[in-house]
Amino acid sequence: MLPTRVFVPPNGHVLLALPPTAASASVLRSLRSEGVSVSPVSDGIGVLDAVRSRDPALLVLDVELPGPDQAAVLAAVQAEAPNVPIIAVTPRDRRASLLGQLRGDRDDYLLRPFAVDELAARIRLRLRLGAAIENSVIRHGELTVDTEIGEVGIDGQTVGLSPTEYAMLMALLAAPGEIVSPDRLARDVWSESASANLVQVYISYLRRKIGPERIRTVRGEGYVLEA
Repeated sequence: MLPTRVFVPPNGHVLLALPPTAASASVLRSLRSEGVSVSPVSDGIGVLDAVRSRDPALLVLDVELPGPDQAAVLAAVQAEAPNVPIIAVTPRDRRASLLGQLRGDRDDYLLRPFAVDELAARIRLRLRLGAAIENSVIRHGELTVDTEIGEVGIDGQTVGLSPTEYAMLMALLAAPGEIVSPDRLARDVWSESASANLVQVYISYLRRKIGPERIRTVRGEGYVLEA
């Protein structure tokens, strides 16, 4: 189970664009109880104005928010505030069309209905990754990571990673060629302890994307990112 404690960087502010319902009010209260600085927006017309005036660190956007077509709202936010990561909340039947609008490792999505602790975990991860972005490209052998836009490449080919896979890769890149323990990976990725099995699952996902030979297992100790 993912930890629910939210990590909020200095001056981090979340814009919560959900329909005006009792459930949305409950989500707002729960996030504030976690210490998140969060402002609600209840219709699509107000989303762009709120993004412009409040300079949020992150936007949670329901794709069925009242008002204009949210595909257009999403595209407008991405164009006007390219550095603001977005977590899109969507019903399952709109998931496929939404995925084409998300920007690689900068954005994320959550299927509705969702648990508040799951949204809290997604917010924590997006804010943590956003706070770590610098204007540089990390190179490790044939692996490159453009940390400004969150783009990963292998042998010149772009590789699509999920937010958690990206965080796992960045944790390994923090100590290239060294053994990184599962406990350290869990702390770096989820900010708290997590089971070794969960770490192993995401290592497996990452291997499928970047090549199994690039992550070596040291039995009983951890994992090494090879050049």
